[in-house]
Amino acid sequence: MSLDWIYYAISWILLRWQGLWDAIGVPEGRFLGTNWSWILAIIFLVVTVRVVLFPVFVKQIKSQRAMQALQPKVKLLQEKHKGDKESLQKEMMELYRTEKANPLMGCLPMFLQVPVFLGLFHVLRRLSPDNQGKTLYGWTVEQFESATHASLFTVPLPAKFGSSVSELAALEANGTTVKIIAAVLVLIMMGTTYLTSRQMILKTGWAEDPQQKMIQRLMLYGIPLSLLVSGSLFPIGVVIYWVTNNLFTLAQQQWVLRKFPPPPMVGKNGSTARTPPAKGAPAKSNGKGAGPVQPTTRTGGLFGRNKTVEPEPQSPVVDAKARAPKPGAKPTNPKKGARPANKPRS
Repeated sequence: MSLDWIYYAISWILLRWQGLWDAIGVPEGRFLGTNWSWILAIIFLVVTVRVVLFPVFVKQIKSQRAMQALQPKVKLLQEKHKGDKESLQKEMMELYRTEKANPLMGCLPMFLQVPVFLGLFHVLRRLSPDNQGKTLYGWTVEQFESATHASLFTVPLPAKFGSSVSELAALEANGTTVKIIAAVLVLIMMGTTYLTSRQMILKTGWAEDPQQKMIQRLMLYGIPLSLLVSGSLFPIGVVIYWVTNNLFTLAQQQWVLRKFPPPPMVGKNGSTARTPPAKGAPAKSNGKGAGPVQPTTRTGGLFGRNKTVEPEPQSPVVDAKARAPKPGAKPTNPKKGARPANKPRS
């Protein structure tokens, strides 16, 4: 199956943004050794893709909420079919079908972005001085040559950490500078990839389903570590796309998770889970006779610091009617019969 339609689509979006920034007047010269019109074109390629995929991202959040609500039932099935994986998988698939929950929906936005990534990777790999004078997926010769010599801090966009000596010579690039800039970008790419996965897991919690938990661990640790090797093969332009996409994802997830916060974890008996007080600590009263109020623990922030939220102390309720004198009763003097503190005994 030909993927040319992807290459043409990515090229069209990229060239439209580059033409817009060029028309606005973004300098084409190398300010700080950078061709900003092409860098901005890659950044806004990310914005375009993420805006198109935003409805899918919302569905991903809703699916994760549904999966989270099913965790008590999943745990019961795990206890029921302990040691019988075949029966457990059959029961869980039936549960997902009945509740209309899709465990793979959480990975759908990432899968839909794979063709975009591959398309950009393929297009940027064709940016080479050896192909000068040729057209490429709707590009003009001038656009092709401009993109081939575009750079970020003097590092050409088609260059990569693992570029050979001949490739660097063709691009007229300094090998040391290319490796330094590429290494920094790859490390940022790994770090932001880890943070996007960690942010989502901290907000929604670890899954009880072993299959879902394995996927979460793969996304949290496996993918960032794999970029340490594969990142050396990515052109600088592709790494810029990946880093920008991660930063956009962090901001988008933070907004969506604040607007649609995850529901409280529900235990087997349907009650909201609370953190018990420390051993030996006195129970706090809510002042209404409804039992002790327990401090709750919540996880928040990008780095998942646990914070114990103590309820505000409440003063005891005083029944004024009970303490008021009854009608017709002789008023009492609280000071009568009291011995002065300093008066000696007779």
